[in-house]
Amino acid sequence: MTDWAEIKAGARAYAHIQEHGLQQQDISLLLGASGGPKWFVLQGLDHYLFGEFFAQRQQPLELLGTSAGAWRFASLGRSDAAAASALFSKLYRATVYSEKPDVKEITDKAIALLHEYVPDDAITEMLQQDTFRHHMIVVRSKGIVASESRLGQGIGLIKAAALNAISRKTLASSFERVVFHHPAAKPPLGRDWNDLPTRHVQLTADNFRHALLASGSIPMVLAGVRDIPGAPPGVYRDGGVTDYHFDLPLGQREGLILYPHFQRDIIPGWFDKGLKKRRTGPDRWPNAVIIMPTQEFIDQLPYQKIPDRHDFAQLDVAARQKFWQQATDAGYRLAEQVQGWIESGEIRQKVKRWEP
Repeated sequence: MTDWAEIKAGARAYAHIQEHGLQQQDISLLLGASGGPKWFVLQGLDHYLFGEFFAQRQQPLELLGTSAGAWRFASLGRSDAAAASALFSKLYRATVYSEKPDVKEITDKAIALLHEYVPDDAITEMLQQDTFRHHMIVVRSKGIVASESRLGQGIGLIKAAALNAISRKTLASSFERVVFHHPAAKPPLGRDWNDLPTRHVQLTADNFRHALLASGSIPMVLAGVRDIPGAPPGVYRDGGVTDYHFDLPLGQREGLILYPHFQRDIIPGWFDKGLKKRRTGPDRWPNAVIIMPTQEFIDQLPYQKIPDRHDFAQLDVAARQKFWQQATDAGYRLAEQVQGWIESGEIRQKVKRWEP
């Protein structure tokens, strides 16, 4: 039988799984990466994890997401997290733009989707419970990258990318990382993150949707979110700029990190995509368990690729929506396989040691 999923574990996590298997109480942190519609292949895993796997969760679970990851996690902490996750998938797949959408149209569509996916009562529910503790990373723009002018913003991004090629620490000249955190997360994640300037702001009913929108406000694609309540004045954008797939110091945490991921590389920041040597490795996260699609899974998808936001331009509406549904359906088959491995204990044989 073909394996649709590959599970890799850092040294500490691998040893734990060999002895104990993988139980929901073993996990202390759930990660969700940026990546736009790439996450459709993870929808089946989200349905399983948010519904059955964490259904009896009682101890706190920290959630850390940027962009699509943060949006996915806005299903957790609600009375029916699996249903909320399915709604997000349905709404995102149904999004349709005009032939040449501008920033305003794309932003307006995102806001409308957000209000339908995360209504006021859902925010109240998430903030009043303390089991699923949300952390959303956004960036506060500095200088010219705060501009909504395409020219000014473009110049600022080129400058940031050029400096980033020298060192990720140079991102501090253009962006400040801001972690919006659940009120029960005291202290919040990131108190020891010193790679970049990092600020923490508590999530409230007044700023939850603003922060979530900002976490996915891709530069040059969506408008920045200005002056989020409770946060310093400024223009806030996609947290993937600094933390695309993450390279944060998470290895000393108690418990395991569970990371359902849609691709095989873990790319620290947005500007690191083309820097092949800049990848997060097992020495960084010895306690991580990463679940990802195999190449065989990708090869059996239409177009032999996972969805991405270029599909909006490269496929007509019907073809795109059909492809995204097919990718989602394949992801459910992947999730069913992973669930079987976990429940049977076969995960001990299926997990691989994450090697550099």
